[in-house]
Amino acid sequence: MIVYSGNINNFHEDVLKGIIADRIEEGFKKNGINHNNPKEYRAFSNSLPQIDLVFDPKFGINRDLNIAIEFQIPLTSKRVDFIISGKDGNDNKNAIIIELKQWEDITLSSKEDIVVTFVAGAFREETHPSYQAYSYAKTIENFNQLVQEGNVHVIPCAYLHNFKEVNRHKIEDRRYLDIIEEAPLFLKADREKLAEFIKKYVSKSDNGEILYEIENGKIRPSLALQDEIVKMLDGNDAFKLLDEQKIAYETILELVKDSLNTDTKHTIIVQGGPGTGKSVIAIKILAKLINIGLNAVYTSKNQAPREVYFKKLLKGNYKKSYIKNLLKGSGSFIKSYSNEFDCILADEAHRLNQKSGLYSNLGENQIKEIINASKISVFFIDEDQRISSKDIGTISEIMKWANLLNSKIHIGDNLKLTSQFRCNGSDAYLAFLDNLLEIRETANNTINNLDYDIRVFDSPKEMMDKLRTINKINNKTRMLAGYCYNWVSKQDKTKFDINIGNDFKAQRNFSNTTTWAIDEDSFEQVGCIHTCQGLEFDYVGVIIGKDLIYKDGRVQTNKYARATSDQSLFGYKNNPNHAKDCDIIIRNTYRTLLSRGQKGCYIYCEDKALSEYIKRMISQK
Repeated sequence: MIVYSGNINNFHEDVLKGIIADRIEEGFKKNGINHNNPKEYRAFSNSLPQIDLVFDPKFGINRDLNIAIEFQIPLTSKRVDFIISGKDGNDNKNAIIIELKQWEDITLSSKEDIVVTFVAGAFREETHPSYQAYSYAKTIENFNQLVQEGNVHVIPCAYLHNFKEVNRHKIEDRRYLDIIEEAPLFLKADREKLAEFIKKYVSKSDNGEILYEIENGKIRPSLALQDEIVKMLDGNDAFKLLDEQKIAYETILELVKDSLNTDTKHTIIVQGGPGTGKSVIAIKILAKLINIGLNAVYTSKNQAPREVYFKKLLKGNYKKSYIKNLLKGSGSFIKSYSNEFDCILADEAHRLNQKSGLYSNLGENQIKEIINASKISVFFIDEDQRISSKDIGTISEIMKWANLLNSKIHIGDNLKLTSQFRCNGSDAYLAFLDNLLEIRETANNTINNLDYDIRVFDSPKEMMDKLRTINKINNKTRMLAGYCYNWVSKQDKTKFDINIGNDFKAQRNFSNTTTWAIDEDSFEQVGCIHTCQGLEFDYVGVIIGKDLIYKDGRVQTNKYARATSDQSLFGYKNNPNHAKDCDIIIRNTYRTLLSRGQKGCYIYCEDKALSEYIKRMISQK
């Protein structure tokens, strides 16, 4: 998606008339985005006239070159500030992306490619502008087939048009030279140098062809962590951390160094919603630490992602014993001695339990045991993904045990992940889900024109037939359902667990596999929260049972509609004091299921009133 485009002459006229920021706002509305961000509006008004000065005729830049402003990188919520496209002297197709900053000064950071500067009313850690431009360019390359095949070359740079010359030595400090080499940096005094840089790569107009290819070119299959884990542990993965992901990653690495040098115990809390990259960061940290010889492990309460990673690593020629020591269940630290591990990375920490073992009769508290067993304990958490009465993973519980075990707590904006890399990068879709499920009120009560494939079906069979066709492409589509259906096929393989109407029947996911998410024959089985949480697919089809209904103008939950075999409300269902907990767990369960798809989510509701309500919400005719 490109918010604003045209040639340099068009852009110059809008800047000269003082309407460039208004034109961009119009572009947001045209693309169905309720922007309404006064700070960004002021940034457009301040920065874009500065880049227009680079196009001064005296510098000799071709005024017919095409430009684009606010290009949203596919499958992410990140936007590129400015793109200039065209051909060089050899007719190579090039697109220069320019990261624009209004900064005047920075403070150096010991973290790789990180600086500290005054942003949004406070001093904050930010990625170096050259790193930001470089990471955006690489992400575009990973997603766009034409770009990756070399038909279009993406060249990154950064322009700090307000940066004071007296502070140049900071932003160009030797610690940043490697990344500046990848994405050149231009300051206030470098306007002519930037113009020369532009002319080197784009001197001839392409009449908008390159921007069209970037915006509309074939998108490569989206990257999924489970498919990249072997490369990641080999130190050569395709994920480029963006902005707050990079800051969180470098913060954790710095604290690991501090712990080794000072023997200080640390507990780090990384917060982030679905698709914000928590698991990617966890695996990248794991790979980094084991490759420098540290005793680090990845742990998760959810068996499904661990088993998927295990199977992928086996195919990558890693030994079974090595993988088992690397990927552990959250109940593995009952007998661990204090600081036995250099680092334990606890993914999906909201799913941690108090007791461990098959009968929940072992250990004392999984959070306590993880903190005790490691010098550095890192908890990746989203409290809105708590989906069982046994889940005790909360920020307050983690902080309580960290204090009791004299572990220094780290929590804050530098460890908060906000940008979306699932649901086609749409923050609006997740906000819509929160509003739809009445988890919290947001401004996104509808999703008109959203670039995400969401549909409501009147027939579960029709939905499954459509998704079956999509799944044939790459086996990255799955059917999911809530806990309203008894798992009778677990004992009798001839029976079906889900029977709806006269033409739909399906079994729950096989009990004889722990890798349903990637098995070649798994599409016909309907998954549950436990087989999909922590994983992602291209498309999901979600069957919403009668535990979620629309009545009296509200989306309501019905705990008594849950299956008798459902253990997620164990101890809650018949306890009136836990009505609120049951309500939260049911809503969180569907929020998790409905946010597993990277490209689309199809929905069938047993409650017809809910079905019609969601159709109205997404403006489906």
